[in-house]
Amino acid sequence: MGWNYGDILDAVASAIPPATPAFLHGDRVIDWGEADRATNSLARGLITRGAVPGDKIAIYMRNRPEYLLALSAGWKARLTHVNINYRYTADEVAYIFDNSDAQTVVYAPEFRGVVTEIRARLPLVKTWIEVGDQADLPAFAERFDALTAEGNGGPLDIRRSGEDQFFIYTGGTTGLPKGVMWTHHELREISQLAARRLGPVPETLAELIESTKLAGPGGRTLPAPPLMHGTGLLSAFGAMLAGGSVVTLTGQTFDAVELLAAIDRHRPQSMAIVGDSFAKPILNALNASPGRYDVSSIAAIISSGVMWSLEVKRGLLEHMPHAVLNDAFSSSEALGMGVSVMVDGAEVETAKFTLSERCRVFDEDDNPVKPGSGVPGIVALGPPNPLGYYKDEAKSARTFKVIDGVRYSIPGDWCLVGADGTLTLLGRGSACINTAGEKVFPEEVEEALKTHPSVEDALVVGLPDEKWGQSVTGVVRLTDGFVFDEQALRAHVRGRLAGYKTPKRVVLTTEIIRAGNGKADYPTAKSIAQANV
Repeated sequence: MGWNYGDILDAVASAIPPATPAFLHGDRVIDWGEADRATNSLARGLITRGAVPGDKIAIYMRNRPEYLLALSAGWKARLTHVNINYRYTADEVAYIFDNSDAQTVVYAPEFRGVVTEIRARLPLVKTWIEVGDQADLPAFAERFDALTAEGNGGPLDIRRSGEDQFFIYTGGTTGLPKGVMWTHHELREISQLAARRLGPVPETLAELIESTKLAGPGGRTLPAPPLMHGTGLLSAFGAMLAGGSVVTLTGQTFDAVELLAAIDRHRPQSMAIVGDSFAKPILNALNASPGRYDVSSIAAIISSGVMWSLEVKRGLLEHMPHAVLNDAFSSSEALGMGVSVMVDGAEVETAKFTLSERCRVFDEDDNPVKPGSGVPGIVALGPPNPLGYYKDEAKSARTFKVIDGVRYSIPGDWCLVGADGTLTLLGRGSACINTAGEKVFPEEVEEALKTHPSVEDALVVGLPDEKWGQSVTGVVRLTDGFVFDEQALRAHVRGRLAGYKTPKRVVLTTEIIRAGNGKADYPTAKSIAQANV
């Protein structure tokens, strides 16, 4: 039947002491015994309320234990997870609920107004569940804590399947957000493939139970980005499936000081971030208060989704010299394309990755790119891969292609392949700027801008231009205490990249130009550039 996450949670819960912490959120501690009973009860309650295998459970909240409890209950009831970006407008949230065919929605009380506004447009949603202890519960909703307390909390008598699905809704280059459809078994196999390279791993539930009993509870991890996005969520439930603990931050937005205080207090061994957008504030906070926070527990930092520069990695290792920095080249559609591992004394260039054994690089005619040729290519990842995008066969056919009999995921990332087989990431093809017939990848120019000491963050967009077709335009936020000097920034880039890649203009902004998950907000950056050029 294949691996199923509901079965894995049952197995792990039976193998570790029930008093082991499962979730730590500020002063709150939920142990494994409590979490197991709560998720069993909630799963049974969802089934009682009409949910059947394959129905979708949408989770609409910021980082908190209830997100992962609802996720776990959904797995146990054989429901399909749907993530909701809480920064979306009411119409955008309604689109995800509708597009995913959500049957159950679990939401935080701060989003009650949006739910109230759109629920009449969503006849497929049968069960609305509100998290929290507000006294005034809406008539259409049920209370989360009440459902988790129903019954005796015992395991469900249910046969699950490795074909049960897990959705990650992603925006970015897909246009309207689309649900990437993974089966439990294929998603689990990716982590199994990595583990097998280190030695034998449990291949059955019985072996997993015995292995967990022998090894004891897993480690603690702190996912800094939102759980509503892949990087935060995958790192969190990876710890859960190993019998570990998940530490979540309590703030409504990312706060590097809160993160460092949580590390000092809860002693996680690993944390997940999203490139420089998280790493730079963490480094700045450490530099501002040297020795204030004990971060010695951190043995590994995992990042994915955004450029993580050499300079920032080097700075973090000065504070955490024993940490291993794992920069993963992945996307929701293609997990495990490559990795860049840096430790103290062994530096790796920015955006340079070692390809995984599942990865290939093709040109636009599906021919393999010769390493060392200097020819840009498109990254393709072989199986295990998603089933496709939910309810979008055309987009699925474009992204998931069969080449020489192998089905690849090709989300659109361009790179150069060195003679040694390493990959230097250029950027996502859909964001590529065509200026006078030359291709310019925004990420490459952004990284050059961010190496200037005055630049806190930068995005690069293409604006319509009569002479060039598109003009390369930079949008920057400055580090406190610096004065904006456009010509100095342009000269800085010209000294590092080919002349045609130098921004024709660089504009200053004080606006946030990234989403909460750290990924680039190119529409906002383009609007700022258009208004200032």
